[in-house]
Amino acid sequence: MTTNKIHLLPDTVANQIAAGEVIQRPASVIKELMENSIDAGATDVKVMVQDAGRTQIQVIDDGQGMSESDARLAFERHATSKISTAQDLYSLTTMGFRGEALASIAAVAQVELLTRQENEELGVKIVISGSEVVTQEPCATPKGSRFSVKNLFFNVPARRRFLKSDVAEMRHVVAEFLRVALAHPNVGMSLTSNGSSLYTLPAGNVKQRVAGVAGLSMAKNLLAIDCQTSMVRITGFIGTPETAKKSGGDQYFFANDRYMRSAYFNKAVTDAYKGIIAADHLPAYYIYLSVDPQSVDVNVHPQKTEIKFDDDQAIWRILNATIRACLNDNNILPQIDFDSGERVEIPTFDPQSADNYNPFALEKAQAAQYAGSWAGGCRPSGSEIRNWESIYDSALGGGAGGGTMIIESGANASTAARDDAPSRLFAPADIDLATLTPEQFTQYKRRYILRPTEAGLMIIDQHRAHERILYDRMRAMMDLSAVESQRLLFPEVVSMGAEDLCVITELAEELSMAGIEISVDNEGGRVSISSIPAMMDVSSARSLLESLAYDCRNGEVDVRGDVKEFIARETSRHSAMPYGKELSGEEMADIYTRLMTSGERQTTPDGRKTMTVITDDTLDNMF
Repeated sequence: MTTNKIHLLPDTVANQIAAGEVIQRPASVIKELMENSIDAGATDVKVMVQDAGRTQIQVIDDGQGMSESDARLAFERHATSKISTAQDLYSLTTMGFRGEALASIAAVAQVELLTRQENEELGVKIVISGSEVVTQEPCATPKGSRFSVKNLFFNVPARRRFLKSDVAEMRHVVAEFLRVALAHPNVGMSLTSNGSSLYTLPAGNVKQRVAGVAGLSMAKNLLAIDCQTSMVRITGFIGTPETAKKSGGDQYFFANDRYMRSAYFNKAVTDAYKGIIAADHLPAYYIYLSVDPQSVDVNVHPQKTEIKFDDDQAIWRILNATIRACLNDNNILPQIDFDSGERVEIPTFDPQSADNYNPFALEKAQAAQYAGSWAGGCRPSGSEIRNWESIYDSALGGGAGGGTMIIESGANASTAARDDAPSRLFAPADIDLATLTPEQFTQYKRRYILRPTEAGLMIIDQHRAHERILYDRMRAMMDLSAVESQRLLFPEVVSMGAEDLCVITELAEELSMAGIEISVDNEGGRVSISSIPAMMDVSSARSLLESLAYDCRNGEVDVRGDVKEFIARETSRHSAMPYGKELSGEEMADIYTRLMTSGERQTTPDGRKTMTVITDDTLDNMF
C-alpha cells in the first residue's frame, strides 16, 4: 500500500514561516508599519514602543485610512493595492508592495487596528491574534490608522528567546525609525520609548531633517552635494574630515526615497576621502540617489534594503567624482604648489633673537610634551614633581593638574578605602626592594626597559607594562566601589549618532558606577561628560564612549554585564604613558616592581605581550 508523505501545511504554520522572512525583530514591525503610513499619504507618524517593542508597538498616522472590507483584507497574504501584474514591479514608487507585512505581523503577534477614512462617520476596529480574527466591529476613531502590536512572537517562543537585550533591540528600533525619517523629510515623525520622547521631527526639507537626526553640531560640519546626470541625480550631504569616526554610524544611502545598504557605493565614498582621513575611519554622509524606477530592482531582498541597478559601475564613478569635486570646492583635498617644487625652506635670520638662540630648546620642549601627556592629563606642574611615586599616584587619582578638574570620591567610596587602597593593592610582597637599584635598568629608544636577570636579559615594553599596572588598579578600585572621579569645570561635549546615543543612554548607570557622569541630548545629538575617572583624561573619555557605543552597536553583544571590564581596559589603554617618554632609573625600577606584583604580568588586558626574556644561551649562540 502506497504511503503519501507530502501534505500541505496549515495556514497558521505557513504564515509563521513566511513571517520569519519579513519580521525578524520589533524594528522590522516598525519599519513595515511606518512605510505603510507613508504610502497612505500620512503627514504625521507617531511611533511608541514599550520595552524596546517586546511588550507593545504603536504606530499612529493621519493618512487616508481604510474601509471596513479593505481593513480586513489587508491582513491576508499577498493582499496589496500597489501592483496588479508582474510588470508593475519595474515601475514602483511606493514602499510596500508585496502584501506580506500585515499578514506576517498578525501571524506572530496580537494586533489591533483602528482605522477610518475621511468621508466615513465611523471607522472599524479589528483584533487579530496569531492570524485568527478575534473581533471586527465599528468604532469611533480619528481619520487615519492606529496599529497596536502586542506580545511579539508570543506564539513562537523560540523566536522570542533569540531576541537580544532591550539595549540592542532599542538600537535597531531607533535605526529603522531614522532610516524612514531621513527618507521622507516631508512627513512629521516622532519616537517615544517607555513614555519618554526620543525624537520629535517636524516636517521640512532634507537639510532640516538631517539636522534633526544628526544634531546641530554634526549638521554644522556637513557639505552639500548636488549632481545631475542623464543616469542619476545625486543630492545630500557629506561630512568634513573632522567628523569621520572609527565607529561609523552616520552613513546613509537612499535610492528613490528608500533606504538601502551598499558596500560597493560606500567604497566610492571612502575612496574619495583617501588621504585626508585615517584608513580605519568612516566619513559621515547622507546621500540620495534619484533614478528611473525601471532601471532598479528593489525586490532582491526580503527587507528590500538591497537594490540592484542596471549600471552600478557608472553610478559608482559619478558618485566618487561628485564627492571629490565637493571636497575640492571646499578646499579640503590636498593642493599641489607647483611654484615651490622641491625647494628647501630656509628660515629667515632674525638679529633680535640671535643672542637668545638655544639649539637644545626644541628637544627640551618635546621632552616636556612627552612628560605632560603620559599621565592622562593629570600630571602635576614641574614645581610639584618630587619623585616618580608622586607622578604615578597623580595619574591614578592622587591629585589634579591644569586647573580644569576637581577630584572627588566615588559615590560609595569610603575615606579609609581610598587612603590605603594603593598600598594594599600593590605592596611588593614577593620582591626584595632592597636588591633593586636604578643602575640595574636601562631604557632603549624611549620604548623598552632593559634589566639583566638570572635567566638572561629581560625586555619590558614600558607602555604595555604601564597599561597592565593601571588596569589592575582600576579593576580593584571598581570592585571596592572606590573609584576616584574628577568633575570637569567645563563639560566635554561629544557628538554621536542616534544609535550610539541610544546605547550610551541605556548604560548611563553603569558608566556612573565607573566614575563617568553623563547627560544625553537626543534632539541635539550630543553627550555631555561632567565627571571622569581620576586616572583618565578628557580625550580618553571621549574615545571610551565612542568605543563602547561601537562595540555595542556592531558586536551584536550585550556589554552591560561587562561594562566594568570594558571601562577598565579602555581607561588603562588610553591613560598609559606614550612611547617616547624618557624614564629615570627610579621610574623604571618602580614600573618593574609594580609589574612583577601583577597576577597577569606577562600580558596587557587584551592579551598583548608586556615582556620577554632573551636567555643567556640565546645571546651566546648569536656569537
